[in-house]
Amino acid sequence: MHFDHDALPPLTVDIGMESFALLRPFRISRGSKTKADVIVATVQAEGHQGLGEAVPYPRYGETIAQSVEEVRKAARTFAQPMRHSDLEQLMPAGAARNALDCALWDWNAKKFGQSVSSLASLPPLADVITAFTISLDRSDIMAQQAAKAAHMPLLKIKLGDAPHDAERMRAIHEAAPKARLIVDANEGWTFDTLQELAPTAAACGVELIEQPLRAGEDGILESYYAPVPLCADESFHGTISIATLAKRYSAVNIKLDKIGGLSAAIRQCRAVQSAGMDIFIGCMVGSSLAMMPALHLAPLARWVDLDGPLLLAKDRANGLTIKDGVIKVSRSGLWGFP
Repeated sequence: MHFDHDALPPLTVDIGMESFALLRPFRISRGSKTKADVIVATVQAEGHQGLGEAVPYPRYGETIAQSVEEVRKAARTFAQPMRHSDLEQLMPAGAARNALDCALWDWNAKKFGQSVSSLASLPPLADVITAFTISLDRSDIMAQQAAKAAHMPLLKIKLGDAPHDAERMRAIHEAAPKARLIVDANEGWTFDTLQELAPTAAACGVELIEQPLRAGEDGILESYYAPVPLCADESFHGTISIATLAKRYSAVNIKLDKIGGLSAAIRQCRAVQSAGMDIFIGCMVGSSLAMMPALHLAPLARWVDLDGPLLLAKDRANGLTIKDGVIKVSRSGLWGFP
């Protein structure tokens, strides 16, 4: 029997805001935070409920209040029957649409008694290595954090304070010599800095440099041969084409909050693969409820960074089990399973 998973009955939509204290302040090149503020959408119909968590992205001017208002506005449309695929015409890419899209996938899983992997024709979930993030700080403090996490298979180092970044990379490599390393400059370098620091990164065994230059200033990468593969993050936004990115980068970081949901992310993963680039599945800092939808893309990815719950003082109940840098798959009642 064929079920139309795209057709939706009239749905009740609720939206709320929650705040999670962080284990320690989280610093990147653009600033610092001590808590994760998230929005949670709930959709209900026919005795089933779906949930979706999203994190508004200050880099693109998003706020909690604005995202909540966007969901409330869209909720009026859901009072009538519609199609899940209409959501992308109804709302722009961003956290608000992500929360609703993920809630709809979860609702469908409950209604049809199938996992989201099955509904979306994605490979089944499997245990996966996640990067563990070392936030930007003095090199000695970052080295201490790396030493504590030295048993983790993959560390992601936040950089972007150019004068001391070579020292940071060397200190972390020394503190965690067996860990694989990724560097994320969060647009904090100039092209000269990249040319200067990339050989140090290569010498420290760094296998990927994320977003070294400001988005919009990365055209120069088309004529640069990097000794370490480069990954687009902030550059992968708005109207820029995958074909253009493929001339500048070896990989693309796909975040559900930025791309506006699992539906759009599945499509973009296929496009990135077709362009011959690797997929990096990333996240904002949120709870396991925000990680679960992105985890469904992990089988398509070369790198996965879904360590958000590890950065929280306390995750949600029924959260993901992340042990020694590996996300253990379980049919959590939290999201995406009947």
